[in-house]
Amino acid sequence: MTSPIRSAIVVAHPGHEVRLHGWLERERPLVLVLTDGSGREGRSRIGSTTSYLEKFGARQGCVFGRFTDLEVYRAVLARDSSVFTSLCDELADAFVAEGVGAVVGDASEGYNSTHDICRLVVNAAVELASRALGRAVSNYDFPVVARPDHCPAPLCARAVWLRLDDETFARKLSAAREFYPELFAEVETAARGRGANTLSDFLEQNDRRESATALEGLEVFRVECLRPVVRGESSDARTPFYETHGERQVRAGHYERVIRLGEHMRPLADALGKHVERRATSWAGSGF
Repeated sequence: MTSPIRSAIVVAHPGHEVRLHGWLERERPLVLVLTDGSGREGRSRIGSTTSYLEKFGARQGCVFGRFTDLEVYRAVLARDSSVFTSLCDELADAFVAEGVGAVVGDASEGYNSTHDICRLVVNAAVELASRALGRAVSNYDFPVVARPDHCPAPLCARAVWLRLDDETFARKLSAAREFYPELFAEVETAARGRGANTLSDFLEQNDRRESATALEGLEVFRVECLRPVVRGESSDARTPFYETHGERQVRAGHYERVIRLGEHMRPLADALGKHVERRATSWAGSGF
């Protein structure tokens, strides 16, 4: 008999879960991964996540490398919200079936549109699951590209903080190097010296005003922070990095169109919100 699942983590891409390695070791959550991480190059990373979870004892969820990144891009550019409302329903049903009490997922940081889509879908799915269960399912996010200790001051006291001991921290770094060497190299370059890659470009545009520790270099990854998601909080008014980077990619001939906050992401958020209300209303009408 399997033990009950107390928590779940939903990430946009394989490898994000390693950011919370200490928490993952402790909680053994249900792990759901929206895409295979293949990106523009078409090289899937989902096999690495499978091996990682097997090694550390966490369980795959029903959504595990479901989409390619290009499929997500095409759906959001076409404003095909049905792809994402169906995904929301599937995640919510999984949370209800497993009796999940807390969901952790990618933060919306304006770096990558798929990360931010993941957050929109998770918020809607948690809301649906909470209504179906008749109790609140806790909703947390974690920084995917910003410093792991990045936490707005009003949330610090309510956030879940882990500071890894030497053995757990060593396992975290070893796992990142073993299973996601390319991702680790990019993060290490950015953490140590702000090298030339898109992650470094993003970090250069975002200061450390909300960093909760003075740790530097790779030591900052010793800290893991799960921040409570505040319903209805206002989003950053600045043009997201994925728009400006997308414009460069279009000019370089890699893509034909740019995913934009106003044209694509906000309508998707609205569609998911309306979907939650429609489904909840249908439950009330049927005596659910």
